[in-house]
Amino acid sequence: MTEPTSSPGSPAPQPRGAGEPPISENADPRLIDTTTGQAHGHDDCPRCGSTEVSRKGNTMSLICGFCRYEWVGMRLEEAHGLGEGIGDLAGRVMTSGATDITSADTLITIKCTGCGSEVVVDTERTLEARCHWCRSILSINDKIPNGAVPDGILPFHVTKQDAMARIGEFAGKRTFFALKKFREEFKADNVLGVYLPYMTVDGNVNARLHGQGEVLTRKYTVQTGKNSRTTYYDADVYDVVRDFDLHIDDLIVESSATRSNIDNRSNTNNIINSLLPFDVKNMVAFDSNYLGEASAEKRDLNIDDVARKAHSQFLTMARESIRDDITGYDRGVRWTHEEMDVHGSRWASLFLPIWLYSYAETQDDGQVMVHYIAVNGRHGNVMGSVPINKSRLWGVTLLSTALAAAVMWPMAFLVTVAA
Repeated sequence: MTEPTSSPGSPAPQPRGAGEPPISENADPRLIDTTTGQAHGHDDCPRCGSTEVSRKGNTMSLICGFCRYEWVGMRLEEAHGLGEGIGDLAGRVMTSGATDITSADTLITIKCTGCGSEVVVDTERTLEARCHWCRSILSINDKIPNGAVPDGILPFHVTKQDAMARIGEFAGKRTFFALKKFREEFKADNVLGVYLPYMTVDGNVNARLHGQGEVLTRKYTVQTGKNSRTTYYDADVYDVVRDFDLHIDDLIVESSATRSNIDNRSNTNNIINSLLPFDVKNMVAFDSNYLGEASAEKRDLNIDDVARKAHSQFLTMARESIRDDITGYDRGVRWTHEEMDVHGSRWASLFLPIWLYSYAETQDDGQVMVHYIAVNGRHGNVMGSVPINKSRLWGVTLLSTALAAAVMWPMAFLVTVAA
């Protein structure tokens, strides 16, 4: 390979090694007040003050049960300018609901004695709830300290009937390899609606990437034996440096420790990650009237707990943003050093809607594996897992291998003889 002079770009700095965490913003945090005057996030009717408020069907509207007045919740991003000025962000900016976890009066958290999950309940509406992970009945006596009330909520758009149909279709396509017990016990109507806690973050970022790119100049094949040939490639190698600003809008980050820390040995809740994205631009200011019959899971991670993960995703987005800019290196670019400065970030917390079906499988070793099928409550994407009949799976695999061998081995023998 030849090594010509470096490609356009300033000399490489002494950057941080690839894979090391990007640096974070250093300025003191600033607060955006998103509170509505109600400590528990529950707004009364703006016309008559009644608390008999509910969501109107599957719409974004709320309706007063006393005076029948209808209104739509305040669009959070428009009300507080959360989609503006990303390029001017300096230091950390956070909304009221994204501050460190506190306690709340009427929105309490109950710990499930069945599976250990923590579920948020609005005690102004009910003193009883059902766990959305294992469907156990929850008792208010198991109350634990609550997380902060979120800034926004994205109400369900997909109905329960639609979610049941989607879950039934998903499971139906996988019944051949599913356990017989699962096929007999599966009931799509056991689906539960749940709001899961997330944070959105905007980022004003500068990235600097340094690596080597290759441009193919010649390809040729050489006879290296009686029946063998070797292909060689000649390429020019260039130093590649890219230094640029990047404005990131509404990156979604999990703020539940249990869902963020994936443990595939006991459950398949990692499927929740596959349901992104959500149309968070449409979220409204949090009002527990939107919760309806759905349960909610508390946020138990603060910004400092999720910032490293968010910054890592910033860096991934930076790499992807310049993909079209390096297409001239037809053999690719290998990044060797990466740097990122987060000049500023803006954080908000919200609830996102999920329809959830769970099934507990007792495995041969006595361990319980909980399988989940989940539906995005906004656009209906489905992801999940079902317990597998391993004997049937291995049987089909071995049969397929044997059939393939029966076909390919004679063909390979004939080719060898002909050569």
